[in-house]
Order: sequence, then structure tokens, then C-alpha cells
Amino acid sequence: MIGKLRGKVDAIGESHAIIDVNGVGYEVQCSARTLRSIELGQDVSLTIDTHVREDAIRLFGFASEIERSWFRTLQTIQGVGAKVALAVLGTLSPQELASAIALGNWATVEKTPGVGKKLAQRIVLELKDKAPALTIPGASLPAAKGAPAVSATSQSTAAAEAVSALTNLGYNPAQASAAIAAAVADLGEGADTAKLIRRGLRELAR
Repeated sequence: MIGKLRGKVDAIGESHAIIDVNGVGYEVQCSARTLRSIELGQDVSLTIDTHVREDAIRLFGFASEIERSWFRTLQTIQGVGAKVALAVLGTLSPQELASAIALGNWATVEKTPGVGKKLAQRIVLELKDKAPALTIPGASLPAAKGAPAVSATSQSTAAAEAVSALTNLGYNPAQASAAIAAAVADLGEGADTAKLIRRGLRELAR
């Protein structure tokens, strides 16, 4: 099974890219977000999810391990296949998707082409307890223009630290994640860890 490809971008299609690895071109299905981050002739490294069927082997490529984890997790939902999962990840970043799920904001997920209201509600409901595990502190974020993955931004780090603090206080990860997501939405991206914790505690006290 192929888990990673490192090579040069040989071609970019509507939903795929051809990655040249030592003279062998691999056709990799990618989300719109990943395709926007690469350029022809660029050296890239993609995390791969390999799907083997009787009639074909398909490669799905992602800019980060977190994105691949979301791709796999989304497909555990009835009605979500590889095409829909890629569409969701092309519309929302992993952090945006996690926040939407934590807040129960199915309308944000519904913005994805091909995802209706009922499916968006099912995604949010069934993944509510899984979202915190997919946005762990210190995880890598997708790199732009094929650059190496970078550490989480100060804002996402503050949010992760706040979630960790609330979890240490005894709240379960889903409750803590939802409270801090609400705090970030209320206070803005510039809020530090302490402010997020205080706002999160008020949210949990309701």
C-alpha cells in the first residue's frame, strides 16, 4: 500500500494531479484545496490513502496527515463516499470542519457542493465526539504552495491549549472543544489562551 509520495507535479487536472516519482507518473485524486496549493513543476510530498478495488487502484493525496484522517473519518458516515469527503475537505479546512462539528453548525458543512441539509446534519451529529481527537495540539497544518508543513498558528495553538485545560478540569473532550469553538467565534482569532478558557468556562456554565 502506498502511504506517501514525494515527487514533482507533472500535471494538474480538475480533480487530480500527476506526480512524477523517478520517472513514474502517479495519478492522485485530491481535494480542491490541495490542488490550489500546488503548481506545475513543483516538488511536493503528499500523504496518500490507497483504495484497492477489483477493477482499479485509486490514490487520494493530502497535504497533511490530519486531512487524510478527516477523509477516512468522513467516509464512516452513511452517504459519504470518497467523492463527497474530498468535496467537504475542498470546501472546509480541517480546523473549520472541526469547529463546525463542535458547534453543531451543520449549515457550514452544507455549503459543500453535493451535501444537502440531511447529510450535513448527519455528519455533524455522528462526528461530534470524534472532532476533538482529529484536532490535537501541535498537529501539522497543510502547507501552502507545497512548502513543508508548519506548526499550528498561534490562534489554533491557543485554542488547543484552552481545550486541554478544560479537559484537565474534568470536562470531556467534546464539551471542551465545543465551548472553546464558541469562545473563538465570540472573541475572535486574536484571543489568547486565558481569555478563551474564561469564555469557555462561562459557556459550560450555561
